[in-house]
Amino acid sequence: MSTRLPVYAHQNSEWPHFRWDSSAFDVRLADIHFRRGALITAMASLGFDIRQETVLSVLVQDVTKSSEIEGEHLDAAQVRSSIAQRLGMDVAGLPPAARHVEGVVEMLLDATGRFGAPLDAERLFGWHSALFPTGRSNLRRIIVGGWRDDREGPMMVLSGPLDRQRVHFEAPAAERVPHEMDRFLTWFDTAQLDPVVRAAVAHLWFVTIHPFDDGNGRIARAITDLALARADGTSQRFYSMSAQIERERRAYYDALENTQRGGVDITGWIVWFLDQVFAALQSAEGVLDKVRSRQAFWDLYRDVLLNGRQIKVLGKMLEGLNSKLRSSKYAALAGCSQPTAVRDLSDLVSKGILKVDPAAAGRSTSYILNFN
Repeated sequence: MSTRLPVYAHQNSEWPHFRWDSSAFDVRLADIHFRRGALITAMASLGFDIRQETVLSVLVQDVTKSSEIEGEHLDAAQVRSSIAQRLGMDVAGLPPAARHVEGVVEMLLDATGRFGAPLDAERLFGWHSALFPTGRSNLRRIIVGGWRDDREGPMMVLSGPLDRQRVHFEAPAAERVPHEMDRFLTWFDTAQLDPVVRAAVAHLWFVTIHPFDDGNGRIARAITDLALARADGTSQRFYSMSAQIERERRAYYDALENTQRGGVDITGWIVWFLDQVFAALQSAEGVLDKVRSRQAFWDLYRDVLLNGRQIKVLGKMLEGLNSKLRSSKYAALAGCSQPTAVRDLSDLVSKGILKVDPAAAGRSTSYILNFN
């Protein structure tokens, strides 16, 4: 009589006593801690309004990209409206947020805003209820605010479009979920572990259990944000792991699948996760460079008299206008006539803010910022 070998990590007799070889990522981890500290210090040096705007942009990314990983596309303007309102920021001109958008925002802001509060089942149930306020996932009725019961069959972790979904692994049976979640939640708040490594392990552990009928990926990423907020010691998010995972979505599911089939040695997963943290920090550093550049630009020209049209178009140029700035483009952006655009551009050149693009000589005149 043959003995069936375990297929997935949670079927291993050593589960959930994970092992890893820290020498495989010690250098990367040290670099991450250095970059995190430098980024937080740099952000603290920015003006309050600019820092708030940066945090708002990161949170909007976190909410929208986390949902996109699951194939759901939220209205970014509604997400921005919901977060800005909760942060006490200006929401003029922004649309009111739909109920399901408010739920995703509520979960993320609770995770990051109360990062020091214990993570327990009731808190997770609250997040889950916020994600599914109607008690349905699309048209399917699901258990909301409680663990799954597998009444429709085993919980499969899938990715891809509905007509060709790929099975990455099968989660533990429903009768195991309460005990598995008790162990996970006790560990999460008590384990003595590097905080960034804790975030990596927590993400994998929770995704493996997949304790809810739906929303497990989004809640796993909220737990990751909570763990990283604890690591950073601040509720303000300056880098987005969800945006980075969305950029590497296929590799993300491959890493999860490979880890599930590798027993309880999760070195490969931690290496992959830390690489994504590093990439997210690099992306945030690029954003910070642009923020500093914009701030330096407006500081340089703070005493120069500009009209509203000029301020609006210069702001677009600083954000990285994707085409040459010609008078026709200026008129479209500023909502003015062609003659007004020509006068505004000539004024900006005379003030030394813009200059004629020498690369466009011989063609229609275009303009670039006279600012390094």
